[in-house]
Amino acid sequence: MFKLSETHDEIRKTARKLADDLLAPLAAHHDREHLYPAEQVKALAKLGFMGIAVKEDEGGAGVDNLAYAIAMEEVSRGCASTGVVMSVNNSLYCDPVAKFATAEQKKTWLAPFASGARLGCFALSEPGNGSDAGAASCTASVVDDPKLGSCWELNGTKAWITNGCEANAALVFASTDKAAKHKGISAFLVAMPTPGLSLGKKEDKLGIRASSTCNLIFEGCRIPKGNLLGEAGAGFKIAMGTLDGGRIGIAAQALGIAQAALEASVAYSKERLAFGAPIEKLQAIQFKIADMALRLESARLLTWRAATLKDAGVKYTKEAAMAKLAASETATFVAHQAIQIFGGNGYVTEYPVERHYRDARITEIYEGTSEIQRLVIGTNVLKEIGG
Repeated sequence: MFKLSETHDEIRKTARKLADDLLAPLAAHHDREHLYPAEQVKALAKLGFMGIAVKEDEGGAGVDNLAYAIAMEEVSRGCASTGVVMSVNNSLYCDPVAKFATAEQKKTWLAPFASGARLGCFALSEPGNGSDAGAASCTASVVDDPKLGSCWELNGTKAWITNGCEANAALVFASTDKAAKHKGISAFLVAMPTPGLSLGKKEDKLGIRASSTCNLIFEGCRIPKGNLLGEAGAGFKIAMGTLDGGRIGIAAQALGIAQAALEASVAYSKERLAFGAPIEKLQAIQFKIADMALRLESARLLTWRAATLKDAGVKYTKEAAMAKLAASETATFVAHQAIQIFGGNGYVTEYPVERHYRDARITEIYEGTSEIQRLVIGTNVLKEIGG
């Protein structure tokens, strides 16, 4: 993986032009005002980026996960908030629906979302559990309803839901058998809005402030029996497999943030004068740029590798965790170094690197913290080498 195919390179160029023309110029404004980038998301949809790896006959662009990673990086380079909107719709909503929905379900729950006409979200975490995804307290039980007949009733709260305020549907994980613990979790497709489902307050976040994050509160929320995704009790397996793919998306988002911070640093180092010359002439600055570029290129190759393995249909859990861990920690490192290169100017909102620093931090937390990634990697390495 040293040279992109013509198709992948064209996608990269298209995404980069969109980022330069439409995303980057408004990113600071959207961040400052907490504005959802609606027009930018529509532009992504027109390019097929909201369901880029979904089959064409199911509403998507029909490309692959490497193309998704490449496009995600470029979009996030322009605006990390827009990048996470795209990531959640692709990785956490469309991907599991494409894998586990019936042909009939896909007509309603996949095609409009893969085309970008509608927006999806993913509801796994709860106020009382994040990394311990198997400890779901949200429940789903079978009840009789005058209108729906035998149906599912959801009760409980889901937390930290990206796209929650704008989404048209949620993939919700709830316990259908408490005694079975993680083996008793099932996945459900829930329309938004729907009776019995309310939204919590929109969170005021450190970074990715143009994307919405809120709680989904289920109080006697009744949905048709046919809204079960996959088999009852298969929800935990669906969720964990979905997060493997999601980590490729977040790795790519982190790469985009890091690339933006690196490019800003290089440009600034050529303009800023110190001791009678541009600071790019200083060895201390050159060493920082070298370390930033080295970690970025390394993380990019890990991310492309994970995406390529997913496209090949082979196990990629460890590789996705490696990519996500490397890319997220690289994003934080590169953005930190960028502020140092900018000095005092890096600490004010007039320049973009303080936003990159804030945006980078969440990539080490959502879709599995760095600690969880190390646990996944370590467990897999021990199995591979120890037998």
